[in-house]
Amino acid sequence: MNIVLSTLNAKYIHMSLALRYLKSFAEKDFPSIAIAEYTIKDPAMNIVSDLYQRKPDVIGFSCYIWNIEETIVVIGMLRKIMPNVTIVLGGPEVSYDTDYWMNRLPEVDFIVMGEGEETFHHLLTELQGDKAYYSVFGLAYRSKKDGSVVLNAPRPKLQLDDIPSPHRFAEDVPSLASRVVYFETSRGCPFSCQFCLSSIEVGVRYFDMERTKSDLLYLIDSGAKLIKFVDRTFNIKRDYAMEIFEFLIRNHRGCVFQFEITADIMRPEVLDYLAENAPPGVFRFEIGVQSTNDLTNSLVKRRQNFSKLTRTVMKVKESGKIDQHLDLIAGLPEEDYYSFRKTFNDVFVLRPEELQLGFLKMLRGTGMRHDAEKYGYIYMDHAPYEILGNDILPFSDLVRIKRVEDVLEKYWNAHRMDQTVEYLITREFASPFDFFQEFGDYWEAQGWQKIGHQLEDLFTRLLAFLQDRGTERMDVVEGLMKLDYFQNHKYKPRKIWWDFTLDKAQQLAYMRLLAEHPEQAAGGFAELRISEKDLHKHVMVEVVPFDLARYLSSGELEPGKPQLLIAYFPPDGAAKAQAYAMDADAAVV
Repeated sequence: MNIVLSTLNAKYIHMSLALRYLKSFAEKDFPSIAIAEYTIKDPAMNIVSDLYQRKPDVIGFSCYIWNIEETIVVIGMLRKIMPNVTIVLGGPEVSYDTDYWMNRLPEVDFIVMGEGEETFHHLLTELQGDKAYYSVFGLAYRSKKDGSVVLNAPRPKLQLDDIPSPHRFAEDVPSLASRVVYFETSRGCPFSCQFCLSSIEVGVRYFDMERTKSDLLYLIDSGAKLIKFVDRTFNIKRDYAMEIFEFLIRNHRGCVFQFEITADIMRPEVLDYLAENAPPGVFRFEIGVQSTNDLTNSLVKRRQNFSKLTRTVMKVKESGKIDQHLDLIAGLPEEDYYSFRKTFNDVFVLRPEELQLGFLKMLRGTGMRHDAEKYGYIYMDHAPYEILGNDILPFSDLVRIKRVEDVLEKYWNAHRMDQTVEYLITREFASPFDFFQEFGDYWEAQGWQKIGHQLEDLFTRLLAFLQDRGTERMDVVEGLMKLDYFQNHKYKPRKIWWDFTLDKAQQLAYMRLLAEHPEQAAGGFAELRISEKDLHKHVMVEVVPFDLARYLSSGELEPGKPQLLIAYFPPDGAAKAQAYAMDADAAVV
């Protein structure tokens, strides 16, 4: 029996952990199992053509909200050209409202509900043998008598260590360095957040620690560069998490690890250990805040102590070792536009390296979907089931918040002009949210959402917005924007979005001065020992209207005597430009 396990990933760099679990569990008895991964951007004809050439007897698709509609198109085409192939679906998107999916998709023969390893293996056994589908716990199928949908009883949870490792396939090794490896040390979640599928499974089960360490070491030794842990609350069991942190610190070898953590339960001794021992850049934390509205959190059964969460985030930030990605959800119950504005500002005070602004989705099987009518929710009929409004948050407000999200991604999460944005949100706007909202509204009004942009466009568009609204101290703002622009480049930029303050003769004179008296520049510029010839190759100079040396050393920014901004672009291109300062009147020019 020729079996193909397939899915449509969101991006090529992703690797489906689910398919590898299914294969590892079943391959002892069904050694012909192959994995075929595609992306949601791949043309359906290309996917179908590739699957057709594999000549499968059984095709299993792993289904999620991000790929279900694209998968349905593929299934419809496959059934027409391969009428005898057995099509099986599984995954979180079809594990709930399963009768709906069986009725909507007559092309599908079976759906595996819930944890799939043992159920899929049992199904394959029956397909090859007696076809006693009624005996397969966790399976949906069609009655041979009348074609009606039959939903078997759920399957008891597996002992996790009965599942062979999904990480040991030789065919995966060549691509590990260029892809994201997903890894789990546990299944389940102790919390009951009503918008999340993880709340449905009661209890948390763990894989054996030595097995976990062995798999991690194998992946690291095989060249993996980024491993994302998919545990819903990685730090719920302190000793388990601590042992893995310690193990990875000893054995990381440059690999990066990302964890979903619950920040308000992170123990102080764990934070102290990480602050002292974690190598910079090796760990990343994803922290779901979602809302700081206490009523909202209680309605969705979310327990959260924001003051403790804040303590954790700030302690991690102060260590300078770990990047943090914080999540918000717009549209939760009893959180209107102004409450969400407060949530956003509460969290932005923490200055996370990334702030992800998402919108509530009514996932099948969740309490929120069940209670949608109570709060007057309207939402998309098909995946991703994103809300279109509720009793207190109309569609018009959601659209405005989406503009915040768009500008937040471009100007904060992408870190293209951190210094400029920091100045604006602390000195020129009532709050961070107001900056992103006003700019987002302006962006929309200009029609820029309909056209692409290059790096310099982001600067000129921000400049146009700030000038149009009559922002004060635009000279200071432009100086910071120039600094940010230089520091976004590893090599001397070919395009400049402003007119240089200095003419060519003045620039040449400053280059000569820097070659002859580099000590006049602050910040250790002289230690670079750059010749005049290399200065012309790797340095750019511009004037800014504030004490740049003071700003670079302390972060204090006050308008005053102009200084020369010296941007040095290292010849090897290994790092972005370094900035140095010098008095603008250091020489007669």
